[in-house]
Amino acid sequence: MAIVSKYSNQQVEELLADLLAVLEKHKTPTDLALMSLGNAATIVINSKVAPASRAAIAKQFAAALQASVAAGDDA
Repeated sequence: MAIVSKYSNQQVEELLADLLAVLEKHKTPTDLALMSLGNAATIVINSKVAPASRAAIAKQFAAALQASVAAGDDA
């Protein structure tokens, strides 16, 4: 079953393009990019999610990341 997002593809693609442009602008190596994006995810979770829900959100985020990477292996 497909996941329906409350955000348009255009919103997601524009934000992603901006994020990737910053990494490219700084010629960010892969390990630093992943470290920085991980830190950003942690900041977002810790500042925007209720403490009681943080572990569950982090687990869902990790599962979605793993599923996305696994789907990329099929391409």
